[in-house]
Amino acid sequence: MKTDAGVHSHHISQQFNIELEEIKSSMLEMGGLVEKQLADALVALITADSDLGHTVRETDDVVNEMELTIDEACNRILARRQPAASDLRLVMGIIKAVNDLERIGDEAAKIARLAMELASQDESSKGYVEIRHIGERVRHMVNMALDAFARYDAEAALAVAKEDVNVDMEYGSAMREMITYMIEDPRSITRVLNIIWALRSLERAGDHAKNIAEHVVYMVMGTDVRHAGLTGMEEQVKSEL
Repeated sequence: MKTDAGVHSHHISQQFNIELEEIKSSMLEMGGLVEKQLADALVALITADSDLGHTVRETDDVVNEMELTIDEACNRILARRQPAASDLRLVMGIIKAVNDLERIGDEAAKIARLAMELASQDESSKGYVEIRHIGERVRHMVNMALDAFARYDAEAALAVAKEDVNVDMEYGSAMREMITYMIEDPRSITRVLNIIWALRSLERAGDHAKNIAEHVVYMVMGTDVRHAGLTGMEEQVKSEL
């Protein structure tokens, strides 16, 4: 479901419109950087590229700074403009989304650190197939969530939540396989534990992408679906079609 010209209304004050668009654009710019950070972390892990892993970790400082800057801009709008209704939901949605994006960046940095550790270990590729597959799903979730936010599209946001269910299922399956592998080959425990932590970071990143999707539904419909579950979220979105 898409709105016509966006969620927030247009105001007599052109400056207010500009401020709202600027914080939204800044959030989406931060999202693009986080998406690249996650993609690079996965490449670093799978290709044992320690240098790229280091770059990803340095990028995390930039992401953190962007979160602070956007938060400050949002707080200025809340204090000076005292927005109501849809404008308030937009500002609050951006504040929540940048927090989730920062957390995704943290998980990418963790994967990058694991990439640097695994680069110094053996060349076994056990677990990389699972990481590549789940990682691509999660990266796509982040992209979908940002696109849904950019277009105020609740249906697209629902698709993100549905994809999170698939990620959780694949994560559970991959974890069982990694545990079995450790039992069969105790010498692999240290290395496989690092793979497990990387998988865990991907699962958490997917959860944060789902959170962003939930923020979109709240912005568009004014309904908080954070604890509604997938079924409740779907019922809410479909009820407005």
